[in-house]
Amino acid sequence: MTPADDVVPGRLRWRCRRGMRELDVLLGGWLETRWAQADAARRQAFAELLEQADPDLWAWCTGRARPPRADWRALIDDFRAAAAR
Repeated sequence: MTPADDVVPGRLRWRCRRGMRELDVLLGGWLETRWAQADAARRQAFAELLEQADPDLWAWCTGRARPPRADWRALIDDFRAAAAR
């Protein structure tokens, strides 16, 4: 990991703080446990996912709706699988 990689997760940590504790846990948990192993495309998808509104993120994470993008669906599946453990 380069020093620049350290800066990005720091900013993303802040963006993972949402208005809902459950989302904080899901998003922050993925950042802490999966970011380091993620490739550039997956990292980019995660950053873009964080731009979405909390109600949409929550609906996707709870399975009430599906994200429009396949890479976001894969991330949401990752969040949900980690939460089930």
